[in-house]
Amino acid sequence: MLDRRKVVFGLSTATLATLVPTSLWAAASIKPDETSALLVIDVQNCFLPGGSLAVKEGEQVVPVINKMAKAFANVVMTQDWHTPGHISFASVHSGKKPFETVDLPYGKQVLWPDHCVQGTDGASLSKDLAIPHAELIIRKGFHKDVDSYSAFVEADGKTSTGLAGYLKGRKIKRVFVAGLATDFCVAWTALDARKAGFETYVVEDACRGIDTQGSLAKAWADMAKAGVKRIQSGDIAVSA
Repeated sequence: MLDRRKVVFGLSTATLATLVPTSLWAAASIKPDETSALLVIDVQNCFLPGGSLAVKEGEQVVPVINKMAKAFANVVMTQDWHTPGHISFASVHSGKKPFETVDLPYGKQVLWPDHCVQGTDGASLSKDLAIPHAELIIRKGFHKDVDSYSAFVEADGKTSTGLAGYLKGRKIKRVFVAGLATDFCVAWTALDARKAGFETYVVEDACRGIDTQGSLAKAWADMAKAGVKRIQSGDIAVSA
């Protein structure tokens, strides 16, 4: 298991993400073209206010994503899509509480409140998302015995979701990642996008993090090290 997929994060690299000015990551204005795709990660009811795993200020990403999506001809959305009694749920591990960890065959696993169970309202995408031209929804985490944060590869590091093949088949060369949560599904998606050979941007103001035990600073540091470009939605040219 890679160090970046451990939950107990050291703070020694926490300053890296804050020392690099945004201006070094991207030009002032980026115009998405036919080789660009926006990946909207897990903007689902469980992660929004009132949800079982609500991300603080998670609802604030929705209007930002809606506006930004107008600049993209290619949009893919993802959904956590867990079975009842999924191995990542604290409720299935005796004596364990949410946000504690356990060692599983594929590495260290954060235990979560039950969330995004298949077919429930909590698993539904936010009704306020307005991206009618999105052409694909990737569902992940549906294997009961392995979690899946990344839109590309499950937590075992080898089981593919098929997204990389889809994007390459569409001749996509660069991806822009937004959604929930910055330090888990967004970061893992961005890191795996880089490993798959895509030029990768994370749109900071279109994301929100959970930030458990220093995870947010560590995620930004890991993404910077991997060559992920950190931008704001205002860096993307959107037609009026």
